[in-house]
Amino acid sequence: MTIALTGATGFVGQAVLDQAAQSDETVRALTRRAQAPRANVEWVAGDLSDTAALAALCEPCDAIVHVAGLTNAPDPAAFEEANVDGTARLIAAARHSRAKRFVFVSSLSAREPGLSAYGASKARAEKLVEASGLDWTNVRPPGVYGPRDVDYFEMFRSARFGFVPLPPGGASSIIHVTDLARLLLALVDAPPALVRRRVFEPDDAREGGWSHKELARAIGKAVGRPVFAPHLPRSVLDAAAKVDRMVRGDKARLTADRVGYMTHPNWVARSAMKVPEAVWSPSVSGEEGLAATARWYRDNGWL
Repeated sequence: MTIALTGATGFVGQAVLDQAAQSDETVRALTRRAQAPRANVEWVAGDLSDTAALAALCEPCDAIVHVAGLTNAPDPAAFEEANVDGTARLIAAARHSRAKRFVFVSSLSAREPGLSAYGASKARAEKLVEASGLDWTNVRPPGVYGPRDVDYFEMFRSARFGFVPLPPGGASSIIHVTDLARLLLALVDAPPALVRRRVFEPDDAREGGWSHKELARAIGKAVGRPVFAPHLPRSVLDAAAKVDRMVRGDKARLTADRVGYMTHPNWVARSAMKVPEAVWSPSVSGEEGLAATARWYRDNGWL
């Protein structure tokens, strides 16, 4: 089997490549920059705006795992080009190549498209996938963490100093990147009746997810520090986003768009959209995964 993979050099994509290597899968992977040779990986130069590269990526292949997407941008309009138009181009390439299987990595934020431009773009991309005529599965991961992650890293770094600012009260689910990568590969050739034309919301199997304070305290435990974790009102987060933009410019991690969905109270994966256990189940608990992630950050000089 040959799997075409987008987003291969990103946080989730690298984990997919690692898992594919363990099962000796052949992967054709899209990349913007030259990459070192890797066993069973064929690199294809290009991105989601390059129709020729997408044709080369998909021809021929047995399945497509679409991980690539824009998660953060100073200009909300950029989400439309990357997440919607890019997905449309990939679908066209998939249909031309007759690669029927299409696994799309969406986001829980697609449940509430009115809260952020990011979530709205993922919701529109899901609709394109569902109308594609391909044999599709949409996956809406919750917060994804693990080695190499730069988003949750902000909380780990803050926890080292005993302080983790939080959005208004709420709860969310999380998933370790290795578990997500395992799921994406499992969906490629899972029994059709269980996964085809379905939308899944995977997580770490923690019932009810994590309250924001529970997650902050667990991260504090992982770095060996008790933490003070106050809930901040939306107005403070909006002001912080403006400051982050002034300080870090286009590299700001906290944007107005992110504040939009961060302040929603419920990002818990729904049990009705659980992946069937015959296909996949998480293997990394939150406590175990957070501790291992903290060790990775320390071992690699991030903390």
